[in-house]
Amino acid sequence: MKENRSVEKTNVVEKFKGITDYWNPRVVGELNGQMVKLVKLKGEFVWHHHESEDELFFVVWGRLRIEFRDKHVSLEGGEFVVVPRGVDHRPVAEEEAHVLLFEPASTLNTGNVRNERTREKLEKI
Repeated sequence: MKENRSVEKTNVVEKFKGITDYWNPRVVGELNGQMVKLVKLKGEFVWHHHESEDELFFVVWGRLRIEFRDKHVSLEGGEFVVVPRGVDHRPVAEEEAHVLLFEPASTLNTGNVRNERTREKLEKI
């Protein structure tokens, strides 16, 4: 028997209007053990990696640079990159960027590093 769940659309532009801080991902959807998260970024994040999870960074608005130990990937609105598990990386946004993250529910935002930017529990919006 199929579970009766409501099906509703999500307007990410409207959801971003309610986010007023940086580096604090919010959950806007879940599917098959994956989470769709929205986050505003500005400045440099911490170098880190995820042992078991790949993660997708999709820039909705602005610009984002993902730094790797051997290169950088620059993204603009409408572009994304998948960071493979185990790869050291550091997101950098010179100006505010609005980013959609798609990753397994188990993914900790700071990966193998724990600091003041680590978010153990994520707010759903």
